[in-house]
Amino acid sequence: MEISGKVAIVTGAGAGIGAALAARLVGAGARVVLADLDEASAARVAESLGPDAVAVGGDVADETVIRALIERAETEFGPVDLYFANAGIGGGAGLDSTDQQWTAALEVNVLAHVRAARLLVPGWVARGGGYFVATASAAGLLTQLGSAPYAVSKHAAVGFAEWLSVTYGDRGVRVSCVCPMGVDTRLLRGGLVPPEHAAEAELAVKAVTSAGAVLSPEEVAEIVLAGVAEERFLILPHPEVLKMYRHKGSDYDRWLDGMRRFQAALTE
Repeated sequence: MEISGKVAIVTGAGAGIGAALAARLVGAGARVVLADLDEASAARVAESLGPDAVAVGGDVADETVIRALIERAETEFGPVDLYFANAGIGGGAGLDSTDQQWTAALEVNVLAHVRAARLLVPGWVARGGGYFVATASAAGLLTQLGSAPYAVSKHAAVGFAEWLSVTYGDRGVRVSCVCPMGVDTRLLRGGLVPPEHAAEAELAVKAVTSAGAVLSPEEVAEIVLAGVAEERFLILPHPEVLKMYRHKGSDYDRWLDGMRRFQAALTE
């Protein structure tokens, strides 16, 4: 995949990984529509990137908003070549997570991807090409201590990306799934679990920060675009995640026991 000259949409682009991805894309010669629930933040990022970036505000789990993003991209720059489904949220803590917290996590972390693909993939198949990049999490391959909705929704995001690749990979649609561990974003600094669940929130952050390095959004964006250039499905900013994932697959019960011991150690 050659980035120069392409048209991209990046969701969750008002800060963090999304903003860094937008900057990398523009720097590589792409034209980008930045989407974020916080329209002012997206607009500030877009303004800093110059005429090859525009911002749209709205909830990217809403199909009407996704349609508006695509229409804006087509009007400003041309047909969409790449869609970065990057927006994500945390969720509740454990079994006491409310239905509303479960719904929010599934809407943003999974169904936003499904709705975007529903609108874009038929056109990509007709044109003979397109690229869908899903930002999931190492939690989608392993798990997330302290937050059931986050762990489950990120597993689902990985599963949908896999299905999309298997179903449309021979029809010109490329798919990548990004699964980082710790990244220095607002989500890690306090958004994985609501603050009223102090013990679970602390556990969730400890689990991430003690498992490996906390990368900057810019470092992650560089790795993501390198993976897209190579058309790799699984993009792992933290390479050690692959080793953990292999351990999990080779002996599931042993891995579960190790995770329980890891959890106990973090809560002592």
